[in-house]
Amino acid sequence: MKAPNSNWWRGGVIYQIYPRSFADSNGDGIGDLPGITARLDHIARLGADGIWLSPFFRSPMKDFGYDVSDYCDVDPMFGTLDDFKVLVRRAHELGLKVMIDQVLSHTADQHPWFVESRASLDNPKADWYVWADAKDDGNPPNNWLSIFGGSAWQWDTRRCQYYLHNFLTSQPDLNFHHPEVQDALLGTVKFWLDLGVDGYRLDTANFYFHDRQLRDNPGRGRPTGEDPAVNAVNPYGWQRHMHDKSQPENLVFLQRLRALLDQYPDTTMVGEIGDDDGLARVAEYTSGGDKLHMAYCFDLLGVAHGAPFIHGVMTRFGEVVGSGWPCWALSNHDVVRVATRWGGDRPPAALLRLAMALVLSLRGSVCLYQGEELGLPEADVAFEDLQDPYGITMWPEFKGRDGCRTPFPWSTTAPDLGFSSVAGGRAPWLPVAASHRALAVDVQQADADSLLNHTRALLAWRRGQPALRDGEMTLLPLHDQVLAWVRRSGHERVLCAFNLSEGEAVLNLPAHEQVAAVLSDSGVRGATVHDRTVHFDPHGVLFARLA
Repeated sequence: MKAPNSNWWRGGVIYQIYPRSFADSNGDGIGDLPGITARLDHIARLGADGIWLSPFFRSPMKDFGYDVSDYCDVDPMFGTLDDFKVLVRRAHELGLKVMIDQVLSHTADQHPWFVESRASLDNPKADWYVWADAKDDGNPPNNWLSIFGGSAWQWDTRRCQYYLHNFLTSQPDLNFHHPEVQDALLGTVKFWLDLGVDGYRLDTANFYFHDRQLRDNPGRGRPTGEDPAVNAVNPYGWQRHMHDKSQPENLVFLQRLRALLDQYPDTTMVGEIGDDDGLARVAEYTSGGDKLHMAYCFDLLGVAHGAPFIHGVMTRFGEVVGSGWPCWALSNHDVVRVATRWGGDRPPAALLRLAMALVLSLRGSVCLYQGEELGLPEADVAFEDLQDPYGITMWPEFKGRDGCRTPFPWSTTAPDLGFSSVAGGRAPWLPVAASHRALAVDVQQADADSLLNHTRALLAWRRGQPALRDGEMTLLPLHDQVLAWVRRSGHERVLCAFNLSEGEAVLNLPAHEQVAAVLSDSGVRGATVHDRTVHFDPHGVLFARLA
């Protein structure tokens, strides 16, 4: 029997916290759970519906928590299980749901399961990971590649076999074809549900299963760099990933996972999808009400962002979505911050307001990454300060993910911008960005025209707009400068229009449409309406009620 679900997540706003970089409570230079708890008021005041915590489980931290060595405990650098319980309780008091990052596709090589699995060919967990014999010439069993560079296969001298790793060699992939592996992982999911979490962000949700026959992936040729889902300097993008992920069996496991969550009231899941056709996979994985509640891909997380490009993304999504439900994001812990991707070294304030209004008016739910509400640009991290193994490997053409993970700026005058609450503590694990000083929370709180205050007002206004939270969406025709759509709920229809260009623009509405009222209480600006013609300032935005 299903538990009741309020669908709070449908059209909701989830604030992503990267724990290492949010708030340091003990002065060791690394953010932690008590630090997050002390700063939850900021997120509640912002107007988010919930938080997503990136991994805080026990880990050797080769990939900063995405290499788990114990799924059911907190790594001491972040605190204790009791600290987590306090965090959940405080979040709930503030009206915030708590979602945690579950990394199911792989573990750390220090996880007891892998230690046992690699010990011999016939131990009880020998088949819990993906092992394969070498070819006759000693090469790996196929051409699969790791996202972090090189072959996805690592030779192990204990078993004289290769094991699969889609990421670092220290992140071996679990064998989901083994029923005991699925059962064990579902047990770890249940552990946190019983502690009161409200849902999960599922890392690499389409990577769980691999092709049993270990067939080679076909080549696609060297990418042009125009595909937002492909890193042009990484050979991983030279393949069509037909066999190493997104296998049909994945759907069955997601149904098992959903059945477990459906036993707990008001819970949800959002899956990360990295696929050659991410939008289609999002639609597939969220359709039917028996798999993921929502999912996101990387189409809006690349450099491309003009009106024609986003119009194409939304057109494609409208073609495949069916009963699926997306979760849109413009920034997260894996990509260059949107302020820099869209705005360059000096992003215009109007563009940042536009980006926030745009993502909050799409059909779907929304993830906001910490600092996005401040308009933080990507930090410039020197090579000698890099921590991300991905960036160290791909330097200098790809600098990795450290630039979006630097410490959060709370106070413009405090040491390390207030990241640590302890005077004289250790230096932060990544350098504080000088470009973030003028954008700190205390500065923006005192400025009525800041992006922070704009975002607070926009989120408060959006709560009273059913059309924007859960309404249908109809794109207006393609325009070189202006991206526009209509959201509808019942008889209420809201026009959402965005000038993504640096110049003035004019949008002529279809002959059958008439603006009844400009929704100036939304706080957006930069557009005026005359009959059926909308005049936009550079990066101007319009929300209007249609007759």
